[in-house]
Amino acid sequence: MKHITDIFFDLDHTLWDFDANSVLAFDKIFKEQHPTIDTYQFVEVYAPINQACWKLYQVDKMTHEELRYQRLKQSFDALRYKISDEAIDKIAHDYIVFLPDNNQLFEGALEVLDYLSSKYNLHIITNGFAEVQYKKIANSGLEGYFKTVTNSEMAGVKKPHRNIFEFALSLAKVDKQNALMIGDCIDADVRGAIEFGMEAILFDEKNTHTTATFTRINHLKELKNIL
Repeated sequence: MKHITDIFFDLDHTLWDFDANSVLAFDKIFKEQHPTIDTYQFVEVYAPINQACWKLYQVDKMTHEELRYQRLKQSFDALRYKISDEAIDKIAHDYIVFLPDNNQLFEGALEVLDYLSSKYNLHIITNGFAEVQYKKIANSGLEGYFKTVTNSEMAGVKKPHRNIFEFALSLAKVDKQNALMIGDCIDADVRGAIEFGMEAILFDEKNTHTTATFTRINHLKELKNIL
């Protein structure tokens, strides 16, 4: 990949360990507000519901506000836990506030970023909410590695829409043939980038996409063998 000069990372589920940090945020909320809820049992139910809601959000079939509410409402309903809409709204608010206070990264993230930053220009493209993403980047020690950060609110569209990639590359001042996207979502990160004309690598930490035909890694340190 000698022609690659700029690498674009997804943030959540790629560098920033969303699941681990969600557990910490929910644990703080539940201990203070709903002590009868088992945090790990809740997150086990919440994680796939959250992913399903995000897929709808990415293709504009769910709004920002609906996402925040529905992922919680559906999780509580699945657990048959009775809770008011007011209580859900408070949890949704507090979750966004507490989530960036936690800063667990995937193993090897900083080591790999140290290695890559001496060879490439590094950037982020994220569909996450801007108010939260910048805090995550700053609080987890990632800020100094990235020359640009593009979020969907800036671009006006979300991955996999080609315009967010076009916006990010314009901001980074790089041509797409010299750019590489790395992310965990086949549709948003990998297919979105490839259909736009970029190369892409799938980060499959849980080894769930064994039949994928894309370049795939299970650990971030594997990037040192590719780049």
